[in-house]
Amino acid sequence: MKMGLAARCSWLAGLVMGMAMICAPAFAHHGSRASYDLNKPVTMTATITSISWQNPHVFLSYDVKDDSGKVTNWGAEMAETPHQLGLRGWTKDMLKPGDEITATVFPSKAGTPRGLMSKVVFHDKVIYEANMRAPE
Repeated sequence: MKMGLAARCSWLAGLVMGMAMICAPAFAHHGSRASYDLNKPVTMTATITSISWQNPHVFLSYDVKDDSGKVTNWGAEMAETPHQLGLRGWTKDMLKPGDEITATVFPSKAGTPRGLMSKVVFHDKVIYEANMRAPE
């Protein structure tokens, strides 16, 4: 069957749009190097306040008390999706609000109490370590 010019153009346009829809999510939110300082990890003792298991990343909120006793609520996204964390053995009830952790994050370049999670220690055991490193 021979396709006319209009049909070929429609088919090609559909192919291009389909590829764009498939590829766009992969690049849409991967600004880790632009948003976070991968050269200055910060380690803090924290108390989990909430955990959000939703795509594209699991997000932890936690309180950190400084030397003067002031509490700041931090938030950090994990590098993996919920599915990827599940493959690493994580479950939704692995950490709960009130749990004490030691969190190491790559902090926000904007200076806000946000970061990209690098490592989580719970009960003296490393339970999460991201495969992230500073650019060379």
